[in-house]
Amino acid sequence: MSRKLQAEIERVFKKVAEGIEGFEDCYDKVLNASNAGQKEKYESDLKKEIKKLQRLRDQIKTWIQSNDIKDKQDLLHHRKLIEKQMEKFKAIEKEMKTKAYSKEGLLQSTKLDPKEKEKLDLCQWLVESVDLLTTQIDALEATAETIEGLMGKKRRDPTKVARLAQLSERVERHKFHIHCLERIQRLLENESMSTEQVLRIQEDVNYYVEENDNDEFVEDEFIYDELPLDDDDPLFAIPGEDDAFHDSESESETESAQPKPPQQRPPESEPVAAARTVLGKGAH
Repeated sequence: MSRKLQAEIERVFKKVAEGIEGFEDCYDKVLNASNAGQKEKYESDLKKEIKKLQRLRDQIKTWIQSNDIKDKQDLLHHRKLIEKQMEKFKAIEKEMKTKAYSKEGLLQSTKLDPKEKEKLDLCQWLVESVDLLTTQIDALEATAETIEGLMGKKRRDPTKVARLAQLSERVERHKFHIHCLERIQRLLENESMSTEQVLRIQEDVNYYVEENDNDEFVEDEFIYDELPLDDDDPLFAIPGEDDAFHDSESESETESAQPKPPQQRPPESEPVAAARTVLGKGAH
């Protein structure tokens, strides 16, 4: 490893230490805030601090995957230090996300309609399920990075290669479930889906979230088949997709609007040409 790279790594390690100190300071302020307005401000500051640490983690992850660095223990250690702070932030973030559905803030059981309470409980369950899957994804990716760091240049160990493929597949399945659960929450909030529909899948989703790491786990790939999760729904349009479609459509319209060169007639056979001559004379 070059001296320049070593100096850059040490500089990042120093920033990690400073970032953790700043995060811990904001974290304590959030916990000890005396009023809601103060707490919101400190939560915003905390989010900025964790983003700084996440950028440093991304740089460290790049170095972990590099073949130019042989000893990666310090890199793995500093990445774990950042991930501990990320876990603490997730707990605060979960509170921020779910406070809209909290019993103290919204339930007011004497006034709230039972159906509305059921809806709020389901929304909170969906948020918590997404959070759990997101945390599992972070753990799976961290495991994959550790394996990649141990494989070296040749990457010929079939056991490690198979394990990486397994981890990658699990991450993709988690992302699929997160995507579906977030869509369900949005439909439920917009009253485009009933609580009865969501309740029908709750047990199966809980089984996936809680048991997917067990050896005997068998995934039900059809959990969401009975729900109206239509990709064509504008609520779930991926930004940029429609633009790309309209751009291509505009290009087609532009092409059709441009004048086309006149097409030449194919040469006529002798009988057709003779008949056209006779008809022409008859018209005179």
